[in-house]
Amino acid sequence: MTTSAFTPALEARFAAARGVADAVLFEGYVLYPYRASAAKNRLRWQFGVLVPPAWAATAEEHDFQHTECLMEPKADATLAAEVRFLHAQRRTVEQIREDGTFRTVPELHLTDRVLVPWDEGAEERVEVLTTVAELTGDGVVVHFTRPAREEYETVRDEEGRTVGRLVRRCAEVNGAVRLSAAELDGPYRAMRLTAVVENTSTWTPDTADADRDAALPRSLVAAHLLLGLDAGSFLSMTDPPQWAKGAVAGCRNLHTWPVLAGEPGRADLMLSSPIILEDHPAIAPESPGALYDSTEIDEILALRTAALTDQEKREARGTDDRAAAVIDLADSMPPEVLERLHGAVRALREVTGPGAPATVASDGFPQVPEGADEYDLIRPEQPWWDPAGDGGADPQHDRILVAGRPVGAGSRVLLRPGLRRTDAQDLFLKDRSALVEAVLHDVDGGVHLAVTVEGDPGADIRREQGRFLYFQPDEVAPLEDA
Repeated sequence: MTTSAFTPALEARFAAARGVADAVLFEGYVLYPYRASAAKNRLRWQFGVLVPPAWAATAEEHDFQHTECLMEPKADATLAAEVRFLHAQRRTVEQIREDGTFRTVPELHLTDRVLVPWDEGAEERVEVLTTVAELTGDGVVVHFTRPAREEYETVRDEEGRTVGRLVRRCAEVNGAVRLSAAELDGPYRAMRLTAVVENTSTWTPDTADADRDAALPRSLVAAHLLLGLDAGSFLSMTDPPQWAKGAVAGCRNLHTWPVLAGEPGRADLMLSSPIILEDHPAIAPESPGALYDSTEIDEILALRTAALTDQEKREARGTDDRAAAVIDLADSMPPEVLERLHGAVRALREVTGPGAPATVASDGFPQVPEGADEYDLIRPEQPWWDPAGDGGADPQHDRILVAGRPVGAGSRVLLRPGLRRTDAQDLFLKDRSALVEAVLHDVDGGVHLAVTVEGDPGADIRREQGRFLYFQPDEVAPLEDA
């Protein structure tokens, strides 16, 4: 077993997957509005935090991640593993005195930014390279340490004069990577790979009421694992082949979940992440850059960031270099880039040429051309079903039986939304009276009643715009018509 830099071929394949891995690493790193003073930036590091064991015993956080997945390695295959995490470093701000000494201050004002204390995240990697044969039996254990350190950065004003300094302090972090593999029972030549990443720090809190901030500098933050085979493949844990489903169900994954990574169509890379992802996750090509915000929505964040005041932007730029980059990105984003963030439709493609007629099968659905799959987009010259052209559907005159009474446009009903409804807002309309505006039929044979609520001052506007509320027949009770 050797612990060293990967071969160029392995490094190239890992590099292709690190775009998504970086998104995991910095998920929620700094949240909009990107200022240290924002309330939601005072409780950070939410994903994949592996705390010291002494702290895990008293808090609802964990000191390890346990990954199990299936692989089909070829003879003499090599397994590469890369643990990635952030090492939290405390940054304090000091201002220079007239005598040349420094004093700690809560903020330091510069022309373009306001420097404030902040916990930064320094990216760390632990690489392990071993043969699959060495993983059998007791497996392989690699211990690692990131030492404590203290660094100073001089701060100068726009004229080049020293006005202060930033002091960064890191505590020691200790951890271990444990890798092992065992062959599965049965005729298939597959193995169960077990990978455990753990915090092995011996640090203990000084007092019983020590808070989370004391443990974070000694934690592995946003920890996740990349696994790669130079010969062979991994099996999907979300969509395994039929023969492997039982073995996949028997895998234990604690505080993390493995998915296939890298290029679609390949299965030689696995990403085990504290955030649940799909196989072959990818960064949207429309995304202009990292916004770091948890469950980010690029267009909204870009627009709102650009709308911050100049003072708010100064505070954000002084909070963190990554926050400053987000501010600069929002300020410099051209309109054509922002336009791409409106949304995209994926996994659809046109499979009929311009003007090509569509064939309709006996069941009324369009016939899919040979070679197309169920997700292909079909654009015939005429819709296969047009409600307006269907003489059997008349929303304004159709009537249906509800509790033995005919109900249609103009009927009054009592709303009784059921618990099976997904829209919780409908429950606020329980026992309200409403006027039926139309009876609508969908292509699956379902019936829906379009209604306006009686007493709603906006009912006329809703009616004019065709914006109704919709209920199914078993969610209303007939009232006497007006």
